[in-house]
Amino acid sequence: MSENFNLSHCIQILSHSPMVIKELLCDLDLSWTNTNEGEESWSPSQILAHLIYGEKTDWIPRARIILNGGGVFDAFDRFAHLDMNRSVDLLLIEFEELRSVNIDTLQSWDLSPDELRLKGNHPDFGPVTLQELIATWTVHDLVHINQMTRVMAKYYKDEIGPFKNYISLLKSVD
Repeated sequence: MSENFNLSHCIQILSHSPMVIKELLCDLDLSWTNTNEGEESWSPSQILAHLIYGEKTDWIPRARIILNGGGVFDAFDRFAHLDMNRSVDLLLIEFEELRSVNIDTLQSWDLSPDELRLKGNHPDFGPVTLQELIATWTVHDLVHINQMTRVMAKYYKDEIGPFKNYISLLKSVD
């Protein structure tokens, strides 16, 4: 097990993610929240819907499987969220509510180091520990917040003129 893992540090990130995303997306014009990087890429609103789908079907349900004896996880449909056609404001509210419940659930378990080492079986990767699942949940949030800001930055790539040369994220964008 990694020396870096700290459950309370994960909970800090997981608890703050809804606020960070709300501050980023709330009250923005649809041109910002519906933009994407091209075919088969997601807009910030679709990324938010993906996070919601994960709150419902991935993290806590899989943690329960691990804590209840470690069976095989249900497969996660990474594209099921594309059917969620709701406003960003409604998605933000739903994400905040679901995450709050899931954090309360996680904290109520008062997990021991031994419980964090318990395993479940991922349909693609095989055995994974509860610690790995929680760490992945945390990193997953950070990666998708990064993805949202990247997509939004690229939306203005043509508007910044020669300044594009100073913004490494946009240098390779044609």
